Amino acid sequence: MPELLCVAAVTRSFGALTVLDRVGFELSAGECAAVTGPNGAGKSTLLRCVTGADRPDAGSITLDGKVVDESSAEIRAAMACALDDVDYFPDLSVAEHLRLCAAAHGATLPGDLVDRTLVEVGLERARDQLPVTLSSGQRRRLSLAACFVRPRRLLVFDEPDQHLDGGGKQWLSTVLQEEKERGTAVLFASHDEEFVSGVADRRVDVTGDD
Repeated sequence: MPELLCVAAVTRSFGALTVLDRVGFELSAGECAAVTGPNGAGKSTLLRCVTGADRPDAGSITLDGKVVDESSAEIRAAMACALDDVDYFPDLSVAEHLRLCAAAHGATLPGDLVDRTLVEVGLERARDQLPVTLSSGQRRRLSLAACFVRPRRLLVFDEPDQHLDGGGKQWLSTVLQEEKERGTAVLFASHDEEFVSGVADRRVDVTGDD
């Protein structure tokens, strides 16, 4: 199957410190890759480069053969991501936040989509709460739900299992398997060996400091 995402010889440095040194891999539709490595290895930096939030100093990153550019409407329509710096609308409830995300990405019936997604992610009882009132695990589910109410061919997550209990990790593992079956490519970073082994088809190991 032809690759959807192609990362070729990506290098990223901060001053004299090289964080990513000629990192390369390819990811096809329906495939999941886990970015692994010790703390400070460059995992988050790699994911930020893949999403276009950061730019490599050398090398290239393409999605469907097009250079990843965060300002490109075509790229934004194909990629959904949840990194550490997730922003919420402080005055909107959980359901209102998701309806806005769904409508902004062209959902024809955003209310129905949000209702289904809230049930799927286990937030239906928190639908009227403000994000600031949620637990850390609930906020993680909200960040994931914001990805699931929009079109996506590629999902990019930075430690999506963080703050989830054992049941939450099993739920997320099942969800990502279902995404793969629909043909969605998944790229994520995690320190949890059990979670990685249960979801990822392969690994992208990085070393260094970020």
